[in-house]
Amino acid sequence: MRSWRVTTPGPIGTGPLRLSSVPVPEPAPDELLVRVLVCGVCRTDLHVAEGDLPVHRPAVTPGHEVVGEVVAKGDTASGFALDDRVGVAWLRHTCGECKFCLRGAENLCPQSRYTGWDADGGYAEYTVVPAAYAHHLPAGYTDDELAPLLCAGLIGYRALQRAEVPEGGRLGLYGFGGSAHLAAQVALAQGATVHVLTRGRAAQELALELGAASAGPADASPPEPLDAAILFAPAGGLVPVALAALDRGGTLAIAGIHLTDVPELNYQRHLFQERQVRSVTANTRADAREFLDFAGRHHLEVTTRPYALADADQALADLAAGRFTGAAVLHA
Repeated sequence: MRSWRVTTPGPIGTGPLRLSSVPVPEPAPDELLVRVLVCGVCRTDLHVAEGDLPVHRPAVTPGHEVVGEVVAKGDTASGFALDDRVGVAWLRHTCGECKFCLRGAENLCPQSRYTGWDADGGYAEYTVVPAAYAHHLPAGYTDDELAPLLCAGLIGYRALQRAEVPEGGRLGLYGFGGSAHLAAQVALAQGATVHVLTRGRAAQELALELGAASAGPADASPPEPLDAAILFAPAGGLVPVALAALDRGGTLAIAGIHLTDVPELNYQRHLFQERQVRSVTANTRADAREFLDFAGRHHLEVTTRPYALADADQALADLAAGRFTGAAVLHA
């Protein structure tokens, strides 16, 4: 089968990925073998390719927004039948025994493992996934639309939880790519007023089309104080900007897995009056079930840009350069 591998992590322009021919993987007893139909392109894949995240598996195949069909099963794999449509997401293993798993915070498990970082992912024609970490998918969406829900949608949903937007509150979104354009729709459906602050006129126009109350540059001030904000752009320089836009008691949630350095903060300007900063780390399977159920009840408009599997390196380069709105998807 064809499979992209991160051979030498580095800037995307240096060609860190190579398209290879490798054997189709064999599922372990608890795993499903999945024929990849579509795989979303996530900024985390870019961080893996460029070496922003440390190497966990040499020559790993990226991709953790996989929509596919089950073509084989291990002897103990349950919950899915052959030919079922299935979703493969970032989280693929937790220990189930540590204090974090036992209190329902499996996303913090020290033994957690991730698709496309610790194990080969979906930039390929086939992949394997433990059945216990695979997802049933909502009806009413195309495969292209479903793929971004499996990380961009999930992390946006988790970030909204961490931001604790009050009922009818004012939410600011910094950056408006694959994740933010889904989180905005969830927040709007929950009754929030959404202000988008992002570079690029096309992204600002998409935000307004989806119902944002305003859309302007990332370094601008929103038209009113914010009760909560989410930083999707991996730019630490925006942390003080977003904190300064918060009203008293506001919360900033940082959604990315990687962030450039944060400048010095001024306590009185940025944190006093009980403003707070929270990080977001992956998501739990319970988060995934809640979000995918929400997506099944509230149809989300998913903006996608299709690429052939053979053009995965170009998709990542276009993502890095901000050449499209919404989310890129690869067709295997």
